[in-house]
Amino acid sequence: QVQLVESGGGLVQAGGSLRLSCAASGSSHSIASINAMGWYRQAPGKQRELVATSTSDGRTTYVDSVKGRFTISRDSAKVYLQMNSLKPEDTAVYYCKAVLGGYNIWGQGTQVTVSS
Repeated sequence: QVQLVESGGGLVQAGGSLRLSCAASGSSHSIASINAMGWYRQAPGKQRELVATSTSDGRTTYVDSVKGRFTISRDSAKVYLQMNSLKPEDTAVYYCKAVLGGYNIWGQGTQVTVSS
């Protein structure tokens, strides 16, 4: 089994930056079998939405609202989300997700709050 633990959330003023980290733990075989990792977010009263993903072959995707501001990167069993030029509308709980053998594994989430 693989477990995900996020860190790096917090309170920041608009225009500021934060870096989220997500560490996967488990057997080396399970870690090596992760197909993709990504970040999702859920704001109060809204559905969870994809923010950015990174596949095992290096492809990345971003939701349009964060293109040019957020950067996803991956290092073995960790995935990061560098968030720059943050806006109040980026306020949400951010979740890390790993895809393993067709199963989605979620972290517990980390709160990001951007004040205006």
